[in-house]
Amino acid sequence: MQTHKSDFEGFIIEAKEHFKDRVYVDYLRRFAYGIDASCYTYVPKVVVRAKNESDIITLFRLSQKYNAPLTFRAAGTSLSGQACSDSVLVLANAFWQNIAVSKDGSSITCGCGVIGIEANEALKPYGKKIGPDPATINNAMIGGIFSNNSSGMCCGIKQNSYNTIKSARFILHDGSILDTSNSAKKGQDIESFLQKHKDKVDSLLALREQILQDKELCKLIRRKFAIKNTTGYSINTLLDFSDIKDIINHIFIGAEGTLGFVSQVEYESVEDYAYKACALLFYKDLSIGAKAVEILANNESLVSAAEIMDYASLRSTKDLDSAPNELEQIESGACAILVQLESSTKAELDSKVAHISKAIESVPSLFGTHFSSDAAQMESWWKIRKALLPLAAGKRPSGSIVITEDICFPISTFAQGIQSITKLFARFNFEGIIFGHALSGNVHFIITPNLNDAQESRAFGEFMEAMVDSVLSLQGSTKAEHGTGRMIAPFVEKEWGKKAYAINRKIKEIFDPHYLINPDVIISDNPQIHMHNLKQSSEVDDFINQCMECGFCEKVCPSRELTLTPRQRIAVRKEIARLQSLLHSIDSSTPIESSLAKQGAVPLANKRQLQAELQALQKGYQYFGIDTCATCSMCSLSCPLEIDSGNIASKLNPMTKSVFSRFVAKQSANHFKPTLSIAKGALNVANFGFSVLSKNTLNALSKKLTFMPYIPKSLPLANNYKLDSKDYGKSNQIAVIYFSTCINRAFSPSSSLKDTRPLQEVFESLCKKAGVSVVYPQNVSNLCCGKAYKDYPQSADKKRKEAYRALDCSVKDLQSKGVKQIHITCDHSACSYELKSNIKELDSNLQILDMPEFVESILLPRLAIVPLDENIALYAMCSTRKGKWDKSLESIAKTCTNGEVIIHTKTQCCGFAGNKGFNCNALNTSALRELSEFYANKQKAYKALAHQSTLESKRAFGGELHSKTKEQKLQLGFSSSSTCEIGLNDNTNIIWQNLIYLVDRVSNAEIKDRV
Repeated sequence: MQTHKSDFEGFIIEAKEHFKDRVYVDYLRRFAYGIDASCYTYVPKVVVRAKNESDIITLFRLSQKYNAPLTFRAAGTSLSGQACSDSVLVLANAFWQNIAVSKDGSSITCGCGVIGIEANEALKPYGKKIGPDPATINNAMIGGIFSNNSSGMCCGIKQNSYNTIKSARFILHDGSILDTSNSAKKGQDIESFLQKHKDKVDSLLALREQILQDKELCKLIRRKFAIKNTTGYSINTLLDFSDIKDIINHIFIGAEGTLGFVSQVEYESVEDYAYKACALLFYKDLSIGAKAVEILANNESLVSAAEIMDYASLRSTKDLDSAPNELEQIESGACAILVQLESSTKAELDSKVAHISKAIESVPSLFGTHFSSDAAQMESWWKIRKALLPLAAGKRPSGSIVITEDICFPISTFAQGIQSITKLFARFNFEGIIFGHALSGNVHFIITPNLNDAQESRAFGEFMEAMVDSVLSLQGSTKAEHGTGRMIAPFVEKEWGKKAYAINRKIKEIFDPHYLINPDVIISDNPQIHMHNLKQSSEVDDFINQCMECGFCEKVCPSRELTLTPRQRIAVRKEIARLQSLLHSIDSSTPIESSLAKQGAVPLANKRQLQAELQALQKGYQYFGIDTCATCSMCSLSCPLEIDSGNIASKLNPMTKSVFSRFVAKQSANHFKPTLSIAKGALNVANFGFSVLSKNTLNALSKKLTFMPYIPKSLPLANNYKLDSKDYGKSNQIAVIYFSTCINRAFSPSSSLKDTRPLQEVFESLCKKAGVSVVYPQNVSNLCCGKAYKDYPQSADKKRKEAYRALDCSVKDLQSKGVKQIHITCDHSACSYELKSNIKELDSNLQILDMPEFVESILLPRLAIVPLDENIALYAMCSTRKGKWDKSLESIAKTCTNGEVIIHTKTQCCGFAGNKGFNCNALNTSALRELSEFYANKQKAYKALAHQSTLESKRAFGGELHSKTKEQKLQLGFSSSSTCEIGLNDNTNIIWQNLIYLVDRVSNAEIKDRV
C-alpha cells in the first residue's frame, strides 16, 4: 500500500504548467466534480480534465513523482464508490468520444467517453448493438461500462464486456501504451509489451500456473463465475486464457480503473433482433414470482430478459404517465416480472411467445399472460424498469440517503435469496425495495437510511455484515454487476478466501506497485472503508430534495464542460444548506463547548474550515450555479423525476437584482417601444463599429473587455420593417394573428447572411402565396411575452398579461368580421413556449402555434413545393424539444429538400439562452463545441467525397467532368430562434437562418387549390 507522503502542492504547480486552465483547485469545483451517483462524498485535492492520451501519460508521471494517487472518472454513474477520490480526480469524458464501426458492423471501437446508447446508435444501421446493456446505458460511458464489467437486462453474462471484448487500449502506470488491436502501432503492440514488461508478463503467467496447480481453487473460480460476479478482479481470466493478449484484455475488465487507464475499447457487436415482444406479469407475492423466474431460467435460451420488481418498487412508479393500470389493482406484497423475447424472424418470435406462455401456465399471472410487440407499449414498460432507482430514491424519507446494492444467487437459491434480503429489511428496520435481473439470479435492492442518526448508521453497518453472510451462505455473489468499489472492498477476502484474495492483491501490485491508481477500491486495508465519507443529507428547495445525483441529466446540459451540470448544481446547493445548518448548530452549542472552542480546541478549527468552505461555495455559486445555467430545463426531460435544476437559477437570480435594476426593468416594461428603439440604436452603433474596426477586431475586443457585452460576428442589423396587417385571404376564409416577438422586431438578419429580408417580410411572403391574411395585434410595438423579464417577476407578469389581452382582442375582432379560420402564431420558439406555458395560468383558451407548427399544419398544404437538391443542417432549439414540436421542423425540412437533413442530436441546447449569449458568450461556445466539430467533419467528408467523385468522373470520361456529377456539400442550416442562430453562425462555418427562409425559397411555384 501507499507509504510515502503525497506532495499535492508540487503536483498542482507542475500540473498547471501542462494543463493550464484544466486544473481545478477551487473548493467549489473540487466538491462538485467529486460528486457521483454513489452514496459517498469525497472531495479531491485537485481535479484535472484530460483531453488525450498524452495528458494521461503526463498525469501518471506526475503521480509517480509526487506520490499523488489518481482516480479516473467518466460519467460518474457508478454506484459503489469506485469513481470517488480525495486525491487527484481525472475527468476523462468530454474529449474521448471517438467511434469507429468496422465495415461489416461486426465490431465497434469506442473512446472511453462514448455513452453506451451512442455506440448502439452507431451500430443501428447494421442491426447490431454492444453486448452490455445496463439500465444506465443512456448515460453511462464505455470507460465505466468496461471497467465495471456492467451487464444489464438482456446480456446476462453471455454478452457482457468479458465475453464481447475484441481489443482495448491501455495506459499503464509508467506511461507506456498497450494496444491489443490488430492495428496497434509499433511500440504499442502486444509484442512490444512482452519485451518492455517481461516482469509483468512473467508474474501473470506465474499466477495462472499457481491457480492451475490448485484444483480446489480452480473449482471455486469456476463456481463463482458461473453466475454474475464482479467481486474482486476478473481472476477467471487466468483460468480461461493462456495467451497473454487475452489475459491482458480481460484482466482490466471489471478492474474499476485500479490497474491503469482504459482509453478505448473494441467490442464485438451482437445482434439487435428486429422482432421483440414483452409481457408484464403480475404475481401475488415474491415467492410465487420466484417460481415463475425458475421456469423462465430453465428456458433461458428462449428468454432475453426477465426483470423482477417488488411491490415497493412498483409503487414508486405508479405516478408515471406510462404506468400500467394494473398498478392500481395489485395489493401489498405483489410483484411483477417484465419478460422480453427476441428473434430475427416474426415466425420464430411467435414460436417463442407460444412456448413461454405455455411454460408459465403452471404459475398463473394475476392478470393473465399477454405479450405485446407494440413499440410504444414495450418502451413504456422498460422506462418504468430503468427509472426504478431514481424514482425510488425520490420517495425516500426526509434526511435519508440512497444505498443501492446488487447481489447474485444461483437460480436454485434465488427464492431463498430474496427471502433472506426481505428478512434483513425487517430485522434492521429498513423499508427497502427489491428489483433486478431475475433471469441471471441478480437482485438489486435499495435502502434509505438516515445516517445522521447514530442508531440507523450503526444498523446500516450491521446490515452489510449480515447481508454478506447471507449471500455467501447461499453460494451467491456480493457484487454482480455494479463493481466492488468501496462498498464491498472490506468483504472481498471474506467472499473469496485467503488464497484467492492473495491473487487479487498480486494482480493489483503487478500493475500498480505503489497503490497510486484509485486506492481503496477493490483492495483496501481499511475494514470500515464502506462506512467512511457517506453522503450527509440536507433539506433544501422541495423541487430538488429528491435528487439522488444519478447523473441522468448531465449529457444534455449546455454548461457541462464549462462550469457545472444539473446534479452538481443541486449537490452544491445541498452542501451549502448542510454547512449552514452545521455552523448554526455549532453556534448554538453549550457554554462549555463554546469555551473549548475559544481555547482553540478542535471545534473551533472545524468551525473555521466549515466557514471557509461555505464562503467558497456561496461566492462561486453566482457564476457557476446561476450565471452559466441556461435555464433551458432540458435536464428535466432526462430526469426520471422531472427535476428542473434550472429553477434554482430562476429562483435565486431575481434575489440578486439591485433596487436600481428592478426600477430600470419596471420603467422599460412600462415604456417598451422606446426600450426597443434604444436596442435598435445599440445595434446601429455596433454595426457602425464593424465598418470602422472590422468584425473580427470588434468581436475579439468584446471578448476581452468584461464591461461590454459580447458582439458576435453575425451581429443582426436593426429591424425597421413596418408591421402592417395584410389581407391575402379570399372571402374572409383564413387569417393568422402574427405575434412577432420583441427580439425579432428589433433584429434583422446580419449583412453576412444569405437572405437579409426581415423575418416578418418573409412570413408575409409565405402567407401571400398561401392565401392567408396576416394580422398584427394592436399595439404590437409595445408587446412582449414576458420572457425578457424572467429575472423581474412583476414586470414579466405585466407583459404576459398585456400580450394575452392583445391576442384575445385580435381574435374577437376577427370573429366579429366573420373570419372562418383564425390562427395565432409566434416567430421565436422560446417565446412560443413561454406563451403556451402560461395559457392555463392566465385562464386563457387561446390556441398558440409556434411558427414551425403553423407552417407545417396550415401553410405547407396550401403551397406547391419544389425541393432543393442540397444537404442542410437543422437545429431544433430546446424549447421545441420541451414543447414536443421539434418534429415539425424536421418534417418541414424534409419536405423542402431532397438532400440529407443533418441533425446533431447530442446538442439539445445551444446555451445562447437569450441575453446570456451576449453577457456570457463562453456558455454558448462551450455548448456548441461538439456540434461545431460535428458539422465541420461533415463538411470535410462531403469535400473529400466530392473530390473523389470528380476524379472518378474525369477518369470515366477521358479527363472531362461529367455534367451529371454533383458536388455534395453542406452550407445552409435552419432553426426557429433568431438568438440561437446568432450563436450557430458564430460557432460554425454554416449559414443559419429561420426555417421559413427555406420554405419561402422553395415555394415559388403555383399555389395549390385551396380547400
